[in-house]
Amino acid sequence: MIDFSKIKYYEKSAPTEAISPASRTDLCIYGASSAGLAAAVQATRMGLKVVVAEFGQRAGGLSSGGLGATDIGNKAAIGGISREFYQAIGQHYGITEGDKTQWTFEPHIAEAVYLDWIQHFGIEVHFGQQLASVQKENGKIVRIVMEKGESYEADMFIDATYEGDLLAAAGVSYHVGREANSVYRETLNGIQFGSPNHRFNADVSPYVIPGKPDSGLIYGVSDAAPGVQGQGDRSVQAYNFRICLTDVPDNRIPFPAPPNYDPDKFTLLARYIQAGVWDALRLHKHMPNGKTDLNNYGGVSTDHIGMNFDWPEGSYTRREELFQDHLHYNLGMLYFLSNDERVPQSIREEVRKWGLPADEYGTSGHWTPQLYIREARRMVSDYIMTENECRGYRTISDPVGLAAYQMDSHNSRRIVLEGQCVNEGNVEIAPTLPYPISYRSIVPKEEECINLLVPVCLSSSHIAYGSIRMEPVFMILGQSAATAAALALEAGVAVQNIDYNALRKRLLEDNQVLEWTIA
Repeated sequence: MIDFSKIKYYEKSAPTEAISPASRTDLCIYGASSAGLAAAVQATRMGLKVVVAEFGQRAGGLSSGGLGATDIGNKAAIGGISREFYQAIGQHYGITEGDKTQWTFEPHIAEAVYLDWIQHFGIEVHFGQQLASVQKENGKIVRIVMEKGESYEADMFIDATYEGDLLAAAGVSYHVGREANSVYRETLNGIQFGSPNHRFNADVSPYVIPGKPDSGLIYGVSDAAPGVQGQGDRSVQAYNFRICLTDVPDNRIPFPAPPNYDPDKFTLLARYIQAGVWDALRLHKHMPNGKTDLNNYGGVSTDHIGMNFDWPEGSYTRREELFQDHLHYNLGMLYFLSNDERVPQSIREEVRKWGLPADEYGTSGHWTPQLYIREARRMVSDYIMTENECRGYRTISDPVGLAAYQMDSHNSRRIVLEGQCVNEGNVEIAPTLPYPISYRSIVPKEEECINLLVPVCLSSSHIAYGSIRMEPVFMILGQSAATAAALALEAGVAVQNIDYNALRKRLLEDNQVLEWTIA
């Protein structure tokens, strides 16, 4: 049996009666994501006293939360601590050839690597730390205070969350949603129709009674106006869970029905299958030991399209509601496909070959506690990464790492056009070559905060973020952010005013890849 009470994003606990004495450090990192832990390793190596405060109870974010087959683009663009992570994964699996890296892995192996780092480097990590407020003086963060009363004082701070909660609480400018193409002279931002991927490949009526608009829309379809190509809006690309499954019988737990399971939520999927298309679970990315990293694929799959717009700026309580909704949708889909008589027997038998792994996520009901936050807040600083950098149309002078994956936006909306269901927002366009990310894009405007670095929710347009937002890149930027924090402390300057040449020198010494050269 699955204990669903253990599968939570947030569980409010009573605050302490008084704020506890502050933990004073050189650097406080909010978020034990892959970026946060890479930053902690680098800062420790550079002699800083570091503390990590993590919202949840697990180290590693998405890298230990089901994304075991991460999208990369070009492995040669990955250096520094990020590559060390994949080499440590390789060591766990006994890889002895080449550079000893392993790029696909089970969640508990990734978590073990991060926990090894924490122990080896003596990194102080506090779990269950939900941010309540930020105190600033003269443009600097001096203290962050948690809901339960803990507080952390530091000379430097890094926001390594997927949501940008610290930067927002510190009063740093940010954007949520898709900018219009006109804002940064792009072509792939804003509303996007016409993608050949993850669309409906058969006509499916969106109405409760097929063909009758006055019967209302079925679950999962929005009555939003279509808008026009390239128009900006507040939509956010869809979230899902990267679901670790197994087909090993001795390790397989049959899919349970989630609480309050409602099969009518999957009428759209049933109709799509009945129209002759079965591809919802096609994108199994195989991992070691009979496991898979299941991602979204096709017109109707694990992406919970249009149901996440409140997440980026939502309260913890609202995010818990959305987390549970996504859990019920993703797990409910697996149960539906295994059991519902509207699903052909051959498909039910195919899905039943898979189940939840008994040896993963033992403290959270064998289901990952990490929702795939593909995009939330994005900082707006003095330099904004855009499609133009991704395509190599504009170059920068202050690289702190490379990105290489395609500009990848999942669908943001599922709407009605000419009486049929249509997905909108998908973009998959590869950059010509790996491209550099500007240091200025990971620091706020100087007038807003002088001791904060942001390696995850960096300054980027929606479509450029679709390329940058990969776990190897987040580790790269986490390392670079920590290096910059150490240099700023050493020089006694704002993070915006460090000597870039000194930063570059240290990054290269620490095996970061800053430029792409064609052999």
